[in-house]
Amino acid sequence: MVDLREPLETLIAPPTRFTAGTTFPRAREIRLYDTTLRDGEQTPGVAFTPEQKYELAGMLSDAGVHIIDMGFPSAAPSERRALELILEGKAKGRIRADLEIIVMCRSNARDIDVTVDTLRHMGAKPSDCTFFIFTSGSDLHLKYKIGKTLLQLEGRRAEEWRDLPVSFYRQANIRMSTAAIRHARERGVAEVEFGGEDGSRADVSYLIELARACYEAGGTRYSFPDTVGFFAPEGVDYYIPQLVAAFPDQPLVVHFHNDFGLGAYNTVRALHHGATIPTCTVNGIGERAGNAPLHTTVMILKELYGVTIPGFRYDMLWPLRRKVEEFSGIPVGATEPIIGHNVFSHETGIHTAGITIHPAIYQVIEPESVGGRMRFLFGKHSGAMAIEAVLNRHREELAAEGIEVTPRLVQLLLRLVKGVREKKAMVSQHLDGVRNYYAHLERLGLTEEDLLAYALVLGRDGEAG
Repeated sequence: MVDLREPLETLIAPPTRFTAGTTFPRAREIRLYDTTLRDGEQTPGVAFTPEQKYELAGMLSDAGVHIIDMGFPSAAPSERRALELILEGKAKGRIRADLEIIVMCRSNARDIDVTVDTLRHMGAKPSDCTFFIFTSGSDLHLKYKIGKTLLQLEGRRAEEWRDLPVSFYRQANIRMSTAAIRHARERGVAEVEFGGEDGSRADVSYLIELARACYEAGGTRYSFPDTVGFFAPEGVDYYIPQLVAAFPDQPLVVHFHNDFGLGAYNTVRALHHGATIPTCTVNGIGERAGNAPLHTTVMILKELYGVTIPGFRYDMLWPLRRKVEEFSGIPVGATEPIIGHNVFSHETGIHTAGITIHPAIYQVIEPESVGGRMRFLFGKHSGAMAIEAVLNRHREELAAEGIEVTPRLVQLLLRLVKGVREKKAMVSQHLDGVRNYYAHLERLGLTEEDLLAYALVLGRDGEAG
């Protein structure tokens, strides 16, 4: 690598030249909220064991995230076991004492009671976790998703479902949410996060009304979601300033999905408008197109806006990627920004020549800073400079075998690798690899065909019985 005579920032226009005036909360006020163990596990076909959740919680603790959402203790014994392991890990020092643990509950007493009783059964207190008690926010969800539940709670007839106005469901939802929050506080819960699904398609004035009622009932933190990943950045510009202005002394959680590839950018934009708690998942896994990815969210902040999260281990992004790939069975795309297998790989002669002079010519992120490494691949597009650079990197090893790095050796290898790669292209069976990949994804969960096969068997058994 050539030593630059001039400072690098005088030779290029860095993004911070244009983003320096963009305001954010102070870096120490931003709290990273990871929901890999809950929302990430909702990826079709993914199911973490309690032990895997514990191991991931330990890695997230080491990485310096501030909050983790572990899931629904009321849903299954395995979830309760995962919570027990995580709280034991905190007690033993494997997981940081200041790592906030979220447990999810619907807005009903049963979910809250099961979770409180689970905590007490394992010798913990309800105040050892933050309870996220959620409901719905948009009129579509209020009337057509949870409308029948609201009718039942209000003592109304099921036949009235579609005839009653949206205003009825809005007020019934407020009563249901506030009753659940009050019940949790009466059971000894100290911290209650709350929010309504599909917030990004809801009436913002209603969201403010709902949030104000939840605060008055004992809620302590509002979470605003883009549940279906349908936010344009201009939508963020509309909603977030109003929510921040309505509750200026309260933190705001933002939970954005990635259906248009904007999850990370919209999250960063929400922070610009005063939100302080971004929700992410490792590798961006989650429902449909996933959640705002942790890796792009923190690196957009750091590299494009100059906001470095204190205490966060950026060098753990690649190790986290590999561990979540291993546990989820979902591989990250080779060209995924920051953590993809190929993002620090170079083959073409033009690029490799530039990289050998100085990495900044074609690479803006230091691979080691995120736990990766730069590598050269060799094929039909390779050039002599990359081959020479690799040989020089191993010069001592070659010299020990009596091999000298010479221009002739470089040219011989260049002709060899081009020829070998051309031959591989002629016989390559990419289609098999692609088929195996999709077959693997299908095997992660039970398909519709599997369900029908079970139904045919169990249905006959039922008739026979």
